[in-house]
Amino acid sequence: MYVCLCNAVSDKTIREVVRRYQPKSLQHLRQLVPVGKQCGKCIRAAREIMDEEMQHVPQYKEIA
Repeated sequence: MYVCLCNAVSDKTIREVVRRYQPKSLQHLRQLVPVGKQCGKCIRAAREIMDEEMQHVPQYKEIA
C-alpha cells in the first residue's frame, strides 16, 4: 500500500528502511525515505509504521 502518494513510497519500503537503519526519530526516517516532503498527509501513517516495526526489531547490546 502506498503511504506517500507524492513520492510513491510504500509501507513495505518504510518497513525495510526501519529494519535496516533503525531510525530513532521521524526526522531520521525522513532523511532516509522521502516521506512528508510535499503535502505532509503521510506523516502520521509513516510514524505509525515506524513505531510498529521498531517493536519487532531486536535490540543489540554492546559487548565490552
